[in-house]
Amino acid sequence: MADLEKAGPTDISDPLMRQEAKRAAVWIGIAVLVALVAFLAQPLLVIFGGMVFAAMIDGGARLLGRVLPLPRGIRVTIVLLAGVAFLGWTAMFAGQQIAAEAAALPAIVETQALRAIDWLQSHGFAINAANIQGIAEKALGGVSQLTSAVGGVLGGLTTAFLILVMGIYFAAEPQLYRRGVAWMLPVREREHFAGTTAEMGKTLRMLMFGRLLGMFVEGIATWAMLAIYGVPMAGLLGLLTGLLAFLPNIGAPISGLLMVIVGFSGGVDMGIYCIIVYIVVQTVDGNIIVPMVAKRTADLAPALVLGAQLIMGALFGIIGLMLADPLVAMIKVALERQSLRNAPNEG
Repeated sequence: MADLEKAGPTDISDPLMRQEAKRAAVWIGIAVLVALVAFLAQPLLVIFGGMVFAAMIDGGARLLGRVLPLPRGIRVTIVLLAGVAFLGWTAMFAGQQIAAEAAALPAIVETQALRAIDWLQSHGFAINAANIQGIAEKALGGVSQLTSAVGGVLGGLTTAFLILVMGIYFAAEPQLYRRGVAWMLPVREREHFAGTTAEMGKTLRMLMFGRLLGMFVEGIATWAMLAIYGVPMAGLLGLLTGLLAFLPNIGAPISGLLMVIVGFSGGVDMGIYCIIVYIVVQTVDGNIIVPMVAKRTADLAPALVLGAQLIMGALFGIIGLMLADPLVAMIKVALERQSLRNAPNEG
């Protein structure tokens, strides 16, 4: 018993040294945590993707609850079945046509690119078509390598499947997971955590609502306006415009470029019409939908979002590109909540 009361080699008798040792242990622990997060970045990103998908489901269930006073589980099921039905309808009625158009799109893009090179050469620009083709192949190769890394350890399809499954679990019982995380925190921190997560959830729901609304409006409007004029591949271009609208700042220029390239394949008048369609659709989205949603969400600076997209895209491929905007919004909410918490202690 006396031996147990003797000082050991790790005991520090000096109170100052003991305090400094505790501080060093905290900093070492933080460094280890950062390294662990960096090592597990891919799985953590998949989990965050599940949370983003859950926010979409939860937003749909809440919106449905305003007109149908049904239990939450039933509303979540209705939202999921509606999503599956929409995808099934799209594949059944438009899948074959869109697949055929998608197969023909690369040839049209290549033909128009060669025409553009010939036009530049005829106006005195020294451009080597072989060099341009080589650069394009390298760029496509880089994109291929980047997209092949999507999901990292889990693989692309498995990553998407896990995001869907976890999103359904999170949306079905969000309080279960929220209480579990709060339980691991000190008692004095739980109220702040509950308020922060509630604000994050609201912001994420509104952000995703705005994103889905923008995708729907841009996709339908693009398809309708192109189909009225008889632009080839109107259905495919509308679908691509809607899907790429999920990527702010980056998706719109890509879809617009494809639209204009296909338009000029049918003549100068059709190409100019496609430019007008792009300007009109983006003006409506940028001046009506985005400001309407931004008033109720974390209003993010475009340069900040673009920088986050470039970093996340380089690190994690397309999944990082898609989740950069929601991640920045969540970080902003957390920082704002912490700032409000510290405000009474200032001065």
